[in-house]
Amino acid sequence: MTIKIALPKGRLLAETATLLQRAGWGLSGYHERARFYRLKFEKFPNLSARVFHEKDIPIQVAIGNYDLGVCGLDWVEELLIKYPSSVLVKIKNLGYGEGALYMVVSRSEGVSTVEEVRAKEGIVRIASEYPNLAESFALNLRLRRFSIFPLWGGAEVYPPESADLALIPGEIGEKFSDYDLMSISKVLSFSAFLIANKSSWETKDMSEVLASIRDELLINKKHLSSAEVTRAPAIAGQPISRQVAEDTVRLALPDGHQQLPTLRLLNKAGIQIDDYPSPVGNRRPTTNLDGVVIKVIRPQDMPLQVANGNFDLAITGKDWLMEHLYQFPSSPVAELLDLKFGKVKIVAVISRDLLVSDIYSLRRLSAERLVPFRVASEYVNIADKYARDNHLGMYRVIPTWGASEAFLPEDADLLIENTQTGRTLARHNLKIIDTLFESTACLIGNTGRVFSSSQRERIKSITESLRIAAEDI
Repeated sequence: MTIKIALPKGRLLAETATLLQRAGWGLSGYHERARFYRLKFEKFPNLSARVFHEKDIPIQVAIGNYDLGVCGLDWVEELLIKYPSSVLVKIKNLGYGEGALYMVVSRSEGVSTVEEVRAKEGIVRIASEYPNLAESFALNLRLRRFSIFPLWGGAEVYPPESADLALIPGEIGEKFSDYDLMSISKVLSFSAFLIANKSSWETKDMSEVLASIRDELLINKKHLSSAEVTRAPAIAGQPISRQVAEDTVRLALPDGHQQLPTLRLLNKAGIQIDDYPSPVGNRRPTTNLDGVVIKVIRPQDMPLQVANGNFDLAITGKDWLMEHLYQFPSSPVAELLDLKFGKVKIVAVISRDLLVSDIYSLRRLSAERLVPFRVASEYVNIADKYARDNHLGMYRVIPTWGASEAFLPEDADLLIENTQTGRTLARHNLKIIDTLFESTACLIGNTGRVFSSSQRERIKSITESLRIAAEDI
């Protein structure tokens, strides 16, 4: 009998590894620098593990790909609030990774209680990477009108201009002095949890595996306190007003690994950006451009945020623009300029062990299957269109939030992924059978909005400056 466990990357990795080592599992290769995601255990030869982005783990356990999983209770509840009949079982609070989800508001709003939020006129806009929990909060509060902005992250930068509230994670008792925010409600306390698939829990004998963890928690509880985290210095709490001059242009810049090439292009275009990238996590850099305000957000969120009017311009990737347009074909968002950096290919990937060389032979293989063909991707809408256009028969798209190469071949049959060189895919015994399109960074805007003459001039000036700079790339 094989038992499969899904283990987390990121914030819970170090303490989870410590717990399993102290439990004597004989685990090796589970660390931040690990390049491969399949793990074995000396103590339990019938136990195997895969490493996933934490947000993927409840889904993988719920659909039965894994018997056990370790992840934060926040992501478990985010799934259960939408699918209350899910076959997830919460087995054990592991006692580390403590935190809470807080509903926060800008101090400049003059609102300090949920009752005052309930009394507000108009639509209450809530931004969060936990959209299901945010919606549940709004319904329980009986807000008359509300709108949820689902994000990939960075929700703390949205109030007050781009949202009224944000549901964000923080430490217990955190004061949120960064970005001039304050908490009006603690929505959920969380920590790391051991979870199980209900069917596996009822049919598989996992007692020895679970006993080793339980005994370790009892014996070494004092060693499992949260690891000390070096927190970035708090950003000076300058009051932030939602009042922006009508002729202001709102520009969104990407966070993550695209910051440095974005900064190089902006500097080449004569656009000065201060505190970007920010060593203290500031998401509101300043610029020498008159009448322009900047926020740093996730590239994945930009097309939707430009579409709903929160930003006038944004620098993102063509891949995320296409992902948005496949979902919303009538969206007013369009590419204004190809910036020519950040080049990647969006590709269809399978295991090298699969005797398939192209999409046509993959189609024949999928037609012979009696179960749905599994397509994993961060690009849910691109993946769905690709599977539909290529007639892959019965298929199911599995959303992922990173480390997507870990899904093949056990947990997915096809991966839609981005790659620069293909070397990472090759290291994971994967091969490319098709290229969907090439993606580069691009400047996007809302072509359906009516701008003032001064806004049009500023947008034209920014676009032209970037065009000249991009021509030399």
